[in-house]
Amino acid sequence: MNAIEAQELTRDFGATRALDGLSFAVPRGQLFGLVGADGAGKTTAIRALAGLIALDGGRALVAGRDVASGGSLVRESLGLVPQQSSLYPDLSVAENLRFFARLFCLPKQDFRERSARLLGITRLEPFAGRRADALSGGMYKKLALACALLHRPEVLLLDEPTVGVDPVSRRELWALLHEFVAEGMTVLLSTPYMDEAERCHRVALVHEGRLLLEGEPGALLDDFARSPACRQTAPSFETLFLARLEQADRERERGDA
Repeated sequence: MNAIEAQELTRDFGATRALDGLSFAVPRGQLFGLVGADGAGKTTAIRALAGLIALDGGRALVAGRDVASGGSLVRESLGLVPQQSSLYPDLSVAENLRFFARLFCLPKQDFRERSARLLGITRLEPFAGRRADALSGGMYKKLALACALLHRPEVLLLDEPTVGVDPVSRRELWALLHEFVAEGMTVLLSTPYMDEAERCHRVALVHEGRLLLEGEPGALLDDFARSPACRQTAPSFETLFLARLEQADRERERGDA
């Protein structure tokens, strides 16, 4: 069964079409990556899946429930780490966790057990008293992740979680995500970094609100290596995605002609 389904998602912002019939599905217990440049529609797709914006067309489902009508059942099954700040900068690490626990109405014992575990696996325990605005970029992202996981969601959505993060923290974030997926969680994240595709179970290339390419990273690379578009003996996701983007631009130009 799929944990996430995007069915022909369409969304306009004035004259700009941010999502243009975007469709993909994420099976339970997988890590799925939406890869694309700025303005590709990644953030809009995540906001639609989280129920933060209404769609002009299509349907979004999370944990088998329609996001538009699922109400609290959908919200309880979701954890969200947005691209922009989601924490209270004047609160400490521990205070931010306590605040989000109250939003989720966690019993005190559950909060103590879960916050202790999350502080441990994110290595934030020594900094529990530090204000959020005094954390490094990587520590801030890990705190946002911990706050989103307090209520043990089935599905975790992350919008460009590694942007602005140093290489060491970036590696630690990916290790955490794989640990959560190994425990049964479904994770969907967006990234502009094409080299992160190989870290996902499945990956989708998004361009101008449309799906250009989707599949298992290894299979996608193998297919590309055998194609005329590959001019290298050692193909990479960067060359694969750039070749597909160039093809999409050529197809659009022919269609406009």
